[in-house]
Amino acid sequence: MKHVKIVVIGAGSLSFGRGTIADLLACEELNTDAELTIVLVDTDEAALDRMYRFGQVLKEHHDAAARLEATTDRRQALPGADYVVTAVARKRLELWEQDFQVPLSYGFKHIFGENGGPGAAFHALRSIHLTMPIIQDVEEICPDALVFNFTNPESRVCLAISQLTKVQAAGICHGPFATLTKVSEVLGKPVDEVELTVGGINHFHWALAIKDARDGTDLLPTFRKRMAQQTWGLGPLVRYLYDTFGLLTYPSDSHPGEYLGFAYDLIGPKFEDYRRYHIIWEHGDGAGQLPRWTVIQQVADGEAPLTEELAATSGEVAIPMIKAIEFGRGDRILSVNVPNTNLSVSNLPEDAIVEVPAIVDAQGIHPIRVGPLPEAIAAMCRLQISIQDLLVAAYREKSKRLLLQALLLEPTVDNAARAEQMMDEMLTRQAEFLPEFE
Repeated sequence: MKHVKIVVIGAGSLSFGRGTIADLLACEELNTDAELTIVLVDTDEAALDRMYRFGQVLKEHHDAAARLEATTDRRQALPGADYVVTAVARKRLELWEQDFQVPLSYGFKHIFGENGGPGAAFHALRSIHLTMPIIQDVEEICPDALVFNFTNPESRVCLAISQLTKVQAAGICHGPFATLTKVSEVLGKPVDEVELTVGGINHFHWALAIKDARDGTDLLPTFRKRMAQQTWGLGPLVRYLYDTFGLLTYPSDSHPGEYLGFAYDLIGPKFEDYRRYHIIWEHGDGAGQLPRWTVIQQVADGEAPLTEELAATSGEVAIPMIKAIEFGRGDRILSVNVPNTNLSVSNLPEDAIVEVPAIVDAQGIHPIRVGPLPEAIAAMCRLQISIQDLLVAAYREKSKRLLLQALLLEPTVDNAARAEQMMDEMLTRQAEFLPEFE
């Protein structure tokens, strides 16, 4: 029987940790046809202990055979790892609020501040600064391990891994599943009867082909006909992009809008929508809904029963991909974020991180070639790819000059002097979480 060791770094996370543990312990093949070891890692001892004990409850619930371990020392966890799954952040909401509010105070009308726009430059630098020591440890201790990264900004973190190390990594994001769900809704078909092909970059992918999963029939003409009949609940920005550029992108205004200079005028700021959601998730709603960590803690302590919601799998593809590799399944995966080395998107740069479907089998991940993007869409993606390259270079060289160049390329940045002032303020505010820049 094969041995499979999976190290989950950032396991104390209420969303990522719970979902990944549930996915692993619910996977029948990994628990019956392999000797599975799961090592949970987090620097927050209380959060790690909560998730470890919650995992024991899930393990009993699924009658899973996996060996479950936990440690705050990732170097202790990594020897012999076949896969490393990562999602890391520090002071997530507090720093995100700075990423959004500070550029806005300088007059830069961005809408979200997470994956694109001036605020996201600092999110990227923090995430890269936090992720790279982990990846360097992987490179030293278990260099053949495959890394699945969930840390945002997805493209920028994966690009740093690709450019600065020899570690093989794939970025995982559930965004294309939202697109698939919307496409299925428009077509009036179950999700499992629709084969969607996306191409582009993370949170800015585009539905390039839509087929019947059963017989390969082209459904794109039907989709376009039905899209013309109503708005289908799409936000004004996503609908505008579809009507103008002819393809459906990620069907939530917040993420595509991060990459566009005209988004603010169409939809205004979106950060507060997430902030309210996050506060309820972390702190409860004051009207009976408990904080998420409290609910999980009660289950871990045996003070509350395990609910179907908490036991549910996440819907993410990292564990299905591991299963496909270990058992040579040759599965088609809706999307991965990987280097464009085989020109999966033929008119984007070869070293870019692109979001495309893939076939996953015993030999690994094989991105599917989806062809070219329409030129206007490709041009928007290329600009973001150039910004990503500059940010990784700025991190590598600790260069304020390169960081400023990246900021000045942002579509929402319209004043050089204010951009430099904003950069200096953010570097001072977030110095604890960033490398020293010169």
